Amino acid sequence: MARKDLLKGLMAAPSTPEEARAPLPRSDRGAIGAVSKSISELKSRAIIEVPAEMIDNAGLDDRLDDDPQGIEDLAASIRDYGQQVPVLLRHSPRIEGRYDVVFGRRRVVAMRRLGVPVKAMVRDLNDRDMIMAQGQENSARKDLSFIEKANFAKQMTAAGYDRKLVCDALSIDKTVISRMLSVMDALPEKLIRAIGAAPSAGRDRWLALARKARGRSVPELVAAARGANSDARFAAVFAAISAPPAAQKAQILQADDGAVLGQVRRSKTRTVIELEAGGRDFADWLVDNLSEVHRAWLQGRA
Repeated sequence: MARKDLLKGLMAAPSTPEEARAPLPRSDRGAIGAVSKSISELKSRAIIEVPAEMIDNAGLDDRLDDDPQGIEDLAASIRDYGQQVPVLLRHSPRIEGRYDVVFGRRRVVAMRRLGVPVKAMVRDLNDRDMIMAQGQENSARKDLSFIEKANFAKQMTAAGYDRKLVCDALSIDKTVISRMLSVMDALPEKLIRAIGAAPSAGRDRWLALARKARGRSVPELVAAARGANSDARFAAVFAAISAPPAAQKAQILQADDGAVLGQVRRSKTRTVIELEAGGRDFADWLVDNLSEVHRAWLQGRA
């Protein structure tokens, strides 16, 4: 009976933080202490069921595409075959009795729609450890695209984590991190979200897009992001940004009597006036009096 009570006491969680920090009594050291440690480790590896409505999002946003159909397909698979892979949760540091999802967000959403509890492992993680776990899980996933990982890296640096930690979280070297962040810095977030995950567009294509986008109009690029899926939207933006600029249509210059004087062509940096050969005298006069014309224009503005 005494041994049974002892094991029961070992499995019970400390009731207060002070108890958790208190030194082990002599009876809890040695062989008994090893048993206690083993039981604690087993508890940390245990899979429990948590109501889906008790789980909140936390950590960084690692998805760029809102994929309702993918969630529906996942829910259908779980309905038919059950949840095969547990999610990872932590106890919420903000609300007693609730949980934060570390990874497995889509599974949580799918099971919330099904109205069934979520099989989960629960760990005691601070914010840093949670983001590290999320990043390492992301680095092992095949369905997370280059730009989604780049977006995750940018969020980590924006949150104050140094590059070494970002490298460790995503299991990549500093060169790759630099390229990821250069893409995120060169492209406006609005354009990246308009395109989406684009899983078929790898690092080199995103780097090329970032180079070509320098100095281009953001609304123009966002407007080009049209397509049935994110890969199609990336291709549409890449094609639009790679095409040579359309030639500006010339504006015809006419006299009061309708005679054609010439034409004017405008670009972003210059305006070119071309006068017809028959208007040579007018052209010469215009050149000679251009300073007076300019002075009159300035006076008119004043």
